[in-house]
Amino acid sequence: MEFKHRSVLLEEVIENLNIKPDGIYVDGTLGGAGHSYHICQRLGEKGRLIGIDQDGEAIAAATERLKPFERTVTIVRSNYCYMKKVLNELGIQQVDGILLDLGVSSYQLDNEERGFSYRYDTPLDMRMDTRQAITARDIINTYDEQRLFRIIRDYGEDQFAKNIAKHIVRAREEAPIETTGQLNELIKAAIPAKMRANGGHPSKRTFQAIRIECNRELEVLKDTLDDFVSLLAPGGRLCIITFHSLEDRIVKVAFRDFENPCTCPKEFPVCVCGKKPLGKVVSRKPILPSQEELLENSRSKSAKLRVFEKA
Repeated sequence: MEFKHRSVLLEEVIENLNIKPDGIYVDGTLGGAGHSYHICQRLGEKGRLIGIDQDGEAIAAATERLKPFERTVTIVRSNYCYMKKVLNELGIQQVDGILLDLGVSSYQLDNEERGFSYRYDTPLDMRMDTRQAITARDIINTYDEQRLFRIIRDYGEDQFAKNIAKHIVRAREEAPIETTGQLNELIKAAIPAKMRANGGHPSKRTFQAIRIECNRELEVLKDTLDDFVSLLAPGGRLCIITFHSLEDRIVKVAFRDFENPCTCPKEFPVCVCGKKPLGKVVSRKPILPSQEELLENSRSKSAKLRVFEKA
């Protein structure tokens, strides 16, 4: 199966990265190299792109796609949370731009074997890095009911989280839940029929929640935003595309704190904490896909791009 992924907000990302021909750029979620291909097209002989991805199939696809630029590109299989370490090992202290596209690729969703999608009946997996031990099956079969409820409620924002967790726990007492098809049926049974008729596939939110938990997506994002800003050269930009309200909130709050890190009480006439702004938020409101892109790629509809520039 070919690694295809339509790059979301492509023009907006390229424009906001402010690419310099001799700059150094990092794509922390390389995927099929859709964004990176266009970054490389704008780099000169002295420019450099470092592509990072934890998915082995993405690495293989990106390596092939970026062959015309192989003198410019370094590809590393890792999680973007290790970006600082990766760059240190390459002898790079500062970069001119960092991109994260936090969406699951079309390839991952459409590849039956990966167990990301509710559209196929396949073993529960959902690992972005197949070297990782814990799978979606482990979460579904070992987490207690309360923990499952919280994950589905918080990460999936599903109003029927309590009932879905209850159905999962009751079913696994009979036998382990092994496949996406089994999980699908349990979710369906937990949601009233009249509610299933509206608002898309009934499993969408729960599958999203389990995937986020399996790959620790929110923790990884929250724990590494400080690193990204510290890696930027003055004037360098951090562009992050999110697809989930919790991810977007993490990025929005972090960018606001980078711009105004002062911790003094509001009533203080002057700042005494000594914390200086790290830069400025370029996009006050998130940048959204155009109507044209929405028509061409339905998976872009929840995408939001936020941009921060280092002082």
